Amino acid sequence: MPELPDITVYIERLMALAGGQRLQRLRVLNPFLLRTAVPPIGDAEGRRLAGVERLGKRIVLVLEPAGGGELLLVIHLMLAGRLRWLLPGAKLPGRITLATAEFETGTLVLTEAGTRRLASLHLLADRAALAAMDPGGLEVLDATPAAFAERLRLGNHTLKRALTDPQLFSGIGNAYSDEILHRARLSPLAKTRALDDAEAGRLFDATRVVLTEWTTRLRAEALANAKGQGWPDKVTAFRPEMAVHGRFGQPCPDCGAPVQRIVSGEREINYCARCQTGGRLLADRAMSRLLKGDRPKTLDELG
Repeated sequence: MPELPDITVYIERLMALAGGQRLQRLRVLNPFLLRTAVPPIGDAEGRRLAGVERLGKRIVLVLEPAGGGELLLVIHLMLAGRLRWLLPGAKLPGRITLATAEFETGTLVLTEAGTRRLASLHLLADRAALAAMDPGGLEVLDATPAAFAERLRLGNHTLKRALTDPQLFSGIGNAYSDEILHRARLSPLAKTRALDDAEAGRLFDATRVVLTEWTTRLRAEALANAKGQGWPDKVTAFRPEMAVHGRFGQPCPDCGAPVQRIVSGEREINYCARCQTGGRLLADRAMSRLLKGDRPKTLDELG
């Protein structure tokens, strides 16, 4: 799922390429994508793109008033949704195209791989409707250390769960939470209320640094894409430059120990046992059931 760094770059590039232009035509090619009926989707056409905003992991296209209030086109990409920018006349990418928004200089294309169709599109008539969609997560890049620590300790959850809870923190998902916890040298299964002030401060700093560094990296990567007019064509949660996320079995870039993982349903937690848990291997329920008492509990036992 695209997270804060990816969404930020999408927003910046869309505003650079289409800001101030009229939305000439809006087509919804899959009926499951559109989740609102009022206002009718056709009301978005003919309006200028006045701004592009982020609401958590949602992208909000602000369409200027045309004889009434502004309209807000809200896109949630979910797991497999992506945005593409095509020059006029370019061929759409087949069955995965769910919607297109045609501007004067190009077309914004919403695609979704697979068949689950989790991505969504809402057309809202006012800011009150948009506020109702806000899960309320703290914007860490705008927060103070005290506000971060207070939000972190609202409940007693694992750090992994807390960072990825949209009601607690805005825009952080599975990939960047792994990177943040590795940078902070904290176990993903440590409980939020067990952290002392120094650890909470370290997590705050790591969150800001990781999100900022990756936004800068992805921005530079997109701008280097001359063929795609500076568009981020390769939005993925798995990047070779990451420290632990998606790198199970590969060496930690800091200590060389093999990256470990815990699998839970469709998600997995990646971590370095040496850097984050003092060499202790965290319990994977499925592996624990399989190996029972033979499950290695430390890096040394793993061999």
